[in-house]
Amino acid sequence: MQSLLVLILLAPLAGAATALLPAPPGLRGRSPEHAVLRHGVLVSGVVLAAAIALALGFDRHHASTMQATTDASWIAAMHIRIHLGIDGISLPLLLLTALLSFLCALHSYFKPPEGPHAKGFVALLLLLESGTLATFAVLDLILFFLAFETVLIPMYFLIARWGGGEGVPGGRQAAAWKFVLYTVLGSVIMLLGLLLIGLRSGTFDMVALATDNGRGLSESVQVIAVLAIGLGLAVKTPMWPLHSWLPDAHTAAPTVGSVLLAGVLLKMGTYGFVRIVLPIAPHGMRTFAPYLAAFGVAGIIYGSLACLALVRRGAGGDLKRLIAYSSVGHMGFVLLGIATMTPTGVNGALFANVAHGLITGLLFFLVGAVKDRYGTADLDTLAGATGAALYGRAPRLGGLLAFAAVASLGLPGLAGFWGEMLTMFGAFHPAHALSRPAFLVFMSAAATGTLLTAAYLLTVVRRVCMGALSDETGLVAPAGAGAPGAAPGAGAPGAPAGAGAPPAPLPSLPDVRGHEFAAWSPLVALTVLAGLWPAALLGLSDPAVHRLLAGGGS
Repeated sequence: MQSLLVLILLAPLAGAATALLPAPPGLRGRSPEHAVLRHGVLVSGVVLAAAIALALGFDRHHASTMQATTDASWIAAMHIRIHLGIDGISLPLLLLTALLSFLCALHSYFKPPEGPHAKGFVALLLLLESGTLATFAVLDLILFFLAFETVLIPMYFLIARWGGGEGVPGGRQAAAWKFVLYTVLGSVIMLLGLLLIGLRSGTFDMVALATDNGRGLSESVQVIAVLAIGLGLAVKTPMWPLHSWLPDAHTAAPTVGSVLLAGVLLKMGTYGFVRIVLPIAPHGMRTFAPYLAAFGVAGIIYGSLACLALVRRGAGGDLKRLIAYSSVGHMGFVLLGIATMTPTGVNGALFANVAHGLITGLLFFLVGAVKDRYGTADLDTLAGATGAALYGRAPRLGGLLAFAAVASLGLPGLAGFWGEMLTMFGAFHPAHALSRPAFLVFMSAAATGTLLTAAYLLTVVRRVCMGALSDETGLVAPAGAGAPGAAPGAGAPGAPAGAGAPPAPLPSLPDVRGHEFAAWSPLVALTVLAGLWPAALLGLSDPAVHRLLAGGGS
């Protein structure tokens, strides 16, 4: 178990370094670029296999205890240790990261990235995976910060060099810089809070600090630390109003960049709230919990209204941008659940984290496929081009898009439902020190957000998958569509010449290809499994959440 976790963290790092080396002649395949893309699939596949083996060996009966641990001194003068381990909170996020990274590598192998040097692309993808995996496995505050920051450079270059600039003010370079500047500024403030906790308590060990449960820190220190750390984590989440980097980054990023950004990078911020802020500084968290809930709920409403504005006909909304704004709303539910400081709410937040990664990862894969076929993700263009539509021209692709949309809106029986429901249950009965009337207001606003979410996602399905041709394109109805009893071949009264002839049939589109099915089917299956069997996730997280909130180490 211990060696498996070390392999999971080091294999992508070693793979990123070897991706930059020349491929041996016998392994080049069709070309050197083909070889390095295959290398990315192989390395990420090994990591996924090791993560599955780690999960199979995980003791579910002691999910609150840190397992597969490594603890060795690194910088003795500062009491910084290489401390690794997983419990029921971090294991699902570790598996999600390994899965999405492998699926992204597989997607890139069959559809090579457009841009320079596949070697650099694969190396950055693996470096990104390594940093994200480490964030969920390290148990030292300084190591957490280093892993947290590792992902910035690869994501910057993925957006700036392999992204697309259409629909983004200033182009992909501006979107990449905006992403880096926001997250670096937030991280600097977060580092000050981490240092304050470590220096005042005499240790950076997250397990020891969680066991102490803030008893070694004064209330004023906790308040300052939570404010600093919370700001850094809120930028990465992202929490309204610190979210404005996200829509541009998603719109400009390549498909795999959007999948990883939404699927795993956003989870690093909310994971930090659960792993660091809740157990280490509970008094400070209670001070800011109502504000965190308020900003989370504001994000739910704001994200939904922004999506409704984008989906309107004539608004020129981009489908990738719409999903990015929907992520602001969905992560608002996660923040609301954490802010309740109850086992029910925090379990709901962790469940919603994983569900959002599965569903939104699938959505970005699907939108990437639609964009590949049409050359655009503009909703007005898609609706005009597909009309009645994606169901008629690529039925499997249309069906999958509709499935992902209804999963995202929280349809019962799918993964998106349980997280949102549990966070609202947590808000109905928040922690005793919190104002219940205020949280009832937050719960009501969040429930309104679910209705708005359903409105814009069903409108997306209506326009892109099943909109009538005459509604969007202005094509004349076919023969016989005029007044009842009209002679065969006669058009509607007053129709222009030639209106009696049916319009030329729209050309068919490539439906779901084999490699696309391979990349998407695990996400579909897990979305259904998590919806029908939520105990698979809740059974892991619930004991660990109870222990963290009670001040128990792992």
